[in-house]
Amino acid sequence: MKSFLSLADGLPEISQYQPQCWVNVECPDEEDFLFLTKELGIPREFLSDIADIDERPRAEREDDWLLTILRIPMDGGGQGMPYQTVPIGIISGPKAIVSVCYRRTQMLPDFVNHIRRKGIAITNPTEFITRMIYSSAVWFLKYLKLMYLEINRAEKELEQSIRNEDLLRIMRLQRSLVYFSTSIRGNEAMLGRLRTTSRSSQVDPDLFEDVSIELRQAYNTINIYTDIVTSMMDASANIISNNVNTIMKRMTSISIVLTIPTMISSFFGMNVDVYLGDWHWAFLFIFCVSAMISGIAFFLFRKIKWF
Repeated sequence: MKSFLSLADGLPEISQYQPQCWVNVECPDEEDFLFLTKELGIPREFLSDIADIDERPRAEREDDWLLTILRIPMDGGGQGMPYQTVPIGIISGPKAIVSVCYRRTQMLPDFVNHIRRKGIAITNPTEFITRMIYSSAVWFLKYLKLMYLEINRAEKELEQSIRNEDLLRIMRLQRSLVYFSTSIRGNEAMLGRLRTTSRSSQVDPDLFEDVSIELRQAYNTINIYTDIVTSMMDASANIISNNVNTIMKRMTSISIVLTIPTMISSFFGMNVDVYLGDWHWAFLFIFCVSAMISGIAFFLFRKIKWF
């Protein structure tokens, strides 16, 4: 699905394509492919590169078009992860600025609403890409706040009982943090490249500084949450190991306590003459002695906290 927006103040939406407008394409179909490749002349290889879910942030030029790939966050998206990142391609050239994303995200509508609310006019592709990186950093921080709530919820549940579901949830959050960290580092590298190659009149230096601060804050937050999740996983592993040791000690203690009467009854159950064989109270005597020795063993194990 594609939409056309003017780059004037507030990004007003227009009904059809106009030169030097913004063509926003989400989840492109065959009609969108034909429009981008035939009418605008965008290289098909650019669209194939953007479709790769593992594509890293980079820039590539072909003919009059410049492809810039960024990573933006989104919630869900399969693979059992609550949050992940997807590539978005920004293709700038003499005819238009084109953004292509193969997933529907919350960031792009929010980006448009933010530009309209602030009444910002985008004057060149470099500023457009810089503001897109800024918006991605803001959404990284939004999702990190949600992840922090998930981490706290999982931690409280682990305090009560350690279940496989809770550990798997923490593991998925840990994977999401890894994707976030890698994507932010890639976007930060792209921002540095834009700052180096752009002329001083293209983008306000304060905008570069604001985007850099947001990216740095998101990256530091990810490091903190990664340390928290790692410590939780280590603590859970230690608790599980300690519980296993405790169970094994109890099982060993129970086995020893039950082995004592078994061993005594085995002695008296041999097919040989025993001096208590003719005594009327022999069975009760042997039973009481076995129970007394087992009780002593139980008391000793309780004293050393094996029960």
